[in-house]
Amino acid sequence: MMSVAVCIMCTACGSAQKESEVLNGSLNDIMDTIYENADLSEDFREALNYYETYDLTEDMEVSILGTDEIDYLEGIVSMPMNSSIAYQCVLLRVNEEDAATVKQQIKENADLAKWICVSAETMLIESRGNVIFFVMGEQNTVYALNSAFQNL
Repeated sequence: MMSVAVCIMCTACGSAQKESEVLNGSLNDIMDTIYENADLSEDFREALNYYETYDLTEDMEVSILGTDEIDYLEGIVSMPMNSSIAYQCVLLRVNEEDAATVKQQIKENADLAKWICVSAETMLIESRGNVIFFVMGEQNTVYALNSAFQNL
């Protein structure tokens, strides 16, 4: 009896852990929450007024992800419009079992120097459940946004 009780408790704890990793809500809501909660510089916060968030479409995949070979369910990208700032922030919803593969594909294909005359300092690719967080930009901004993503 004790063995059965222990197995049930372990299974229950495992599913509670998995549920805590799931990020509910739309990708736009998640992106808004990340921006709202990140410890960003005042200059970056001001610049956000000139950034747009778009649904990621097939014709944007190579430019944004570096390849059109990534399988995802939905995606959005936030980036400045008509700016010399090397920055983009992407959220992808994927099948959870594909998250590690998608992260590796992005790492292998993303280009920090894709912009004309500027390059991003760093890139970071993380995941929570079935949501991939991919950001390129100035190091302090990237780390602040990642911290906000991890705290969701």
